[in-house]
Amino acid sequence: MKRYGSLFSKITSWENLVLAARRAARAKPMSLAKMAFEFNMERELVCLRKELTKGIYRPGPYRTFIIHDPKERLISAAPYRDRVVHHALCNIIEPLFDRSFLPQNYANRKGRGLHMAAKAGSRIVNSSVYILKGDIRKYFPSIDHRILKEKIRRKIKCRPTLELISLIIDNSNEQEDVIFYFPGDNMFTPLERRKGLPIGNLTSQLFANIYLDGFDHFVVQHLKIKRYARYVDDCAPRAHSI
Repeated sequence: MKRYGSLFSKITSWENLVLAARRAARAKPMSLAKMAFEFNMERELVCLRKELTKGIYRPGPYRTFIIHDPKERLISAAPYRDRVVHHALCNIIEPLFDRSFLPQNYANRKGRGLHMAAKAGSRIVNSSVYILKGDIRKYFPSIDHRILKEKIRRKIKCRPTLELISLIIDNSNEQEDVIFYFPGDNMFTPLERRKGLPIGNLTSQLFANIYLDGFDHFVVQHLKIKRYARYVDDCAPRAHSI
């Protein structure tokens, strides 16, 4: 697998930061934080670029709230300037990972998304006698930080980029406790490793796709199940065709 270096200068380039600010503005409803950032955008971006290049950038605290859709979910909203950093990072690294994602992955990808996933699911249902619908229980709260970082390092070797990614992951706020035991675990193993990504971050959407990419390849390439679709933590592989 090819590993990419020399990415940080692209992430912190003025052109990329301006693009990130524009994309963050399109994705975020009007708010006081957004208006204040845009009013002083040049100064804000100069400050962000300085912090990033000197290695002194630190994410701010999250604002959290509960939604029901219909399940109860904890949503974490990062400060607006951190959202700009998330866009700057994803602008550069997302295409590198997207190249290896399978077409059956519809989650938060350009040219895909929920509607295409629904259509793919309908095609599977209409062409199959049986299907298996899967859902990963408490997916975002259960993502293991160490495993996620290992998967990212398989693609990226640029040290400052990895440090920025680790900073964003490590700054994840406390999520719902998820206790799962696996073969070889002792009583305290589930509590010894940090888990959970904040739902609401652009980076969390990308990291969640990276985390499950191996599962997609296992289902499609190892199990040879071609009629398969995944959207975030929901998947529908065909069990038996007509």
